[in-house]
Amino acid sequence: MEEVAPKVTIFIDGQPFEVKPGKNLLEACLSLGEDLPYFCWHPAMGSVGACRQCAVKVFKDENDTVGRLIMSCMEPVRDGLRLSIQNPQAKDFRSNIIGWLMTNHPHDCAVCDEGGSCHLQDMTVMTGHNYRKYTFEKRTYRNQYLGPFLNHEMNRCIQCYRCVRYYKDYAGGKDLDVFAAHNHLYFGRHEDGMLESEFSGNLAEVCPTGVFTDKTLKEHYTRKWDLTTAPSVCQHCSLGCNTIAGERYGTLRNITTRFNGEVNGYFLCDRGRFGYEFVNSASRVRKPLVRSKLPESTSKSIALEEAAKMIRNGRVIGIGSPRASMESNFALKTLVGDEHFYQGVSEPDHDLVEFNLEVLQQTEAHILSLKEVERCDAVFILGEDLTNTAPMLDLAVRQSVRQQPMLEDVPKAGFPMWQDAAVRELIQDKKGPLFIASFQPTKLDEIATETFNATPAEIARLGFIVASIIAGEEITVHDVSEQTQRLAKQIADTLLSAQKPAVISGTHGGRESIIKAAANIGNALKAKGKDVGIMLTAPECNSIGLDMLGGHRLESAFDAIGNGYADTVIILENDLYRRASAAQVNKFFDKCKHVIVLDSLHNKTTERADVLFAAGTYAESDGTLVNNEGRAQRFYQVYPTTEDMQESWRWLIQLGDQVQHQHMRGWEHFDDLLPAMVVAHPNLIGIESITPPAEFRIAGQKIPRATHRFSGRTAMNAVNNVSEPKPAEDPDSALSFTMEGYRGQAPSSIIPFYWSPGWNSVQAINKYQLEVGGPLRGGDPGARLIKPTLQSRSTHFNEAPEHFQPLDRHLFLVPLYHTFGTEELSVHTKGILEKSPEPYVMLNSHDAQEMNLAEGDTLAFKIEEQVYQLPVKTGSFIARGAAGLPIGLPGLPFAALPAWGILNREISWKKQPQPIS
Repeated sequence: MEEVAPKVTIFIDGQPFEVKPGKNLLEACLSLGEDLPYFCWHPAMGSVGACRQCAVKVFKDENDTVGRLIMSCMEPVRDGLRLSIQNPQAKDFRSNIIGWLMTNHPHDCAVCDEGGSCHLQDMTVMTGHNYRKYTFEKRTYRNQYLGPFLNHEMNRCIQCYRCVRYYKDYAGGKDLDVFAAHNHLYFGRHEDGMLESEFSGNLAEVCPTGVFTDKTLKEHYTRKWDLTTAPSVCQHCSLGCNTIAGERYGTLRNITTRFNGEVNGYFLCDRGRFGYEFVNSASRVRKPLVRSKLPESTSKSIALEEAAKMIRNGRVIGIGSPRASMESNFALKTLVGDEHFYQGVSEPDHDLVEFNLEVLQQTEAHILSLKEVERCDAVFILGEDLTNTAPMLDLAVRQSVRQQPMLEDVPKAGFPMWQDAAVRELIQDKKGPLFIASFQPTKLDEIATETFNATPAEIARLGFIVASIIAGEEITVHDVSEQTQRLAKQIADTLLSAQKPAVISGTHGGRESIIKAAANIGNALKAKGKDVGIMLTAPECNSIGLDMLGGHRLESAFDAIGNGYADTVIILENDLYRRASAAQVNKFFDKCKHVIVLDSLHNKTTERADVLFAAGTYAESDGTLVNNEGRAQRFYQVYPTTEDMQESWRWLIQLGDQVQHQHMRGWEHFDDLLPAMVVAHPNLIGIESITPPAEFRIAGQKIPRATHRFSGRTAMNAVNNVSEPKPAEDPDSALSFTMEGYRGQAPSSIIPFYWSPGWNSVQAINKYQLEVGGPLRGGDPGARLIKPTLQSRSTHFNEAPEHFQPLDRHLFLVPLYHTFGTEELSVHTKGILEKSPEPYVMLNSHDAQEMNLAEGDTLAFKIEEQVYQLPVKTGSFIARGAAGLPIGLPGLPFAALPAWGILNREISWKKQPQPIS
């Protein structure tokens, strides 16, 4: 059990307070609820003492009446320390400092994108600085184009250094820096251009002024206090980062970070922050459609009647989805029956996610959260390109490589970990151990100790060898090169010497053997008494949750229709053309008598629907997702919609009512589904209590989605009706769709926005935490559904694969992923599409040379019956006889990878090639 350090007593303006040791004074004061201004300090990045705004008066003892001014972010707490925030000299100093910082700041609050939600505004008011003394010409700068996500307005800069500290030091970016010196500092790129980091959007929240702002919000609207917001969960990968979604005029306008101390903390990746435009897409399904009727004559009731008729008269199966909520999948499974429910994922994904879940339920290693990864001091990644498959896990690993040098060097130097500038100066370029085994180079390679680029089989073999060395067992993997043996020994020894080693793998490697190797390593380290953690990524936002619900394979659904066991299918939020080959899916639909589809976007599958229901996206729905670690988290409907568009689970409940389904009787609202789901699936116990029920009230009031400053509620609809209509009611949650309601702090799981008196910007998060940088009051949202039990028995896997052997006239295709372009929904965002690559195939340079193919030439090949003709990219890292094929890019047909592709030399090759050796 971890020892709790005794608290120390400090005196603030004569009042005693108990605080944790090891903190700085600024953190301690903010954690106690004091209002002390600051700019350069950030709870995720520590102290540098650059802005001088957090000055306080410190006294030697109770008899000292003179004291001295110090910067509270640079002073550690100690027992008996006495300070004054309200001391006139300290207040005057802070007022002068902000006066200097504002010397060149423009008077543009009324038009600034940050106006009204600006940390600089809050701190200016807090210090009492009301009038400008500077009356001369202000310094001005030229702004830069930084890409589709961020606006740049350098004239607003106050030189706090937060942007470069975050972008370079924390996120590892290379293309944003500080230029010039003194009073002419410039924060930007060396030239105009798109920011390269996948985490650049966090600059809009890290910056305390309006230098970096959300360009996508500016295109929609700018006044953040006029947005209706609700707590949500990112839909764009399996990590389950917490977000706040904001709406105005019936469309989604922006996504910001919702703090969760166990998951994403203060940050988001750019795909999660900016990939929301699919909600506003012209491809949205806006109303129900019946193919046999004209669109204008189709109503909700007609669509339900037609679908119910098909269900009553047919033999029905249901196909679920890993991007649909737990409630929607459960409602469909109940409607069609357990034996007729199919998971709706590709064959490889079905096997890999199922195996992931099995490992998580049986492993002896601790299942890591994102934040726990940051605290690990040695990391081994097998088969994952984290930047592209789970970006925020990349960011966590970047923090983990600092752990070992900090733990070794900083205590000897005698200064605290939060003193960021000193810590970075001390450890310089030292990095803790990070080993990466992947198909191709990754962005994390620049901080890696060693990398290993190979095929899935070779990656798995390396993992099995490492596990055997750690366990002290005889190595059963044969025919291993000396170089691989040395690397395996280095990895094993490093993990054994670490205090908190981590093993990271997942489904994107495409082979169970890679996950088996990762599981073996975790179990072997645990057997040696190490505090080891394991994290396994999954393909989509609810892949693990869907697997916990159970269900048959998609191919079995194809067989059920093809063999005449069923004739009608209900497809839930799933484009089957992304799950199987076009030939398979076309054959399936041709055999179906009736096709009922629920989805939010038009796609190839909705084109085959006889009845199409308009499903709400996460912004228009309530639902629960289970992330890769088994953490269940709820997202809330942000704004009301018409009856023509609603949650998939609500459509399915209404279908159940139409056909008088006995097990769905009495279901109407969200809270009706949760107890039924737990009864049917005891492995989900806990999911029903992650948020307060719909009848929850504080002082008899709901929690408002809109701030008390919300404006224009009547005027925005005056073009239709000058009378203000009655606001929509929300029967499914404890949130209201209005600005009326309880004005205090909501329970942590249903915080719709961050605001506190005097704190109007995102920095108000500190008012919601038990301690600054720590968990939210009431605990961080969500609950883990996968918990280790005494009955758990880990399995040791022995099936190491054989060496990869190239085949003549074939290429072994492995999957490649892209942060921008791979994910199905985010590509409907203009900026995401702009950063997405065109389809290609990656060849080994020697293979390309033997085929007489140059960069950009066309390679033709066939996987099963699907023909591909793609431009070639080359690299020496891809194994001979293998090739990389990007997954999910728009226009690229489905491929179940890894797989063998047959080369078509008539189309591809310019002359007779030499066989691949």
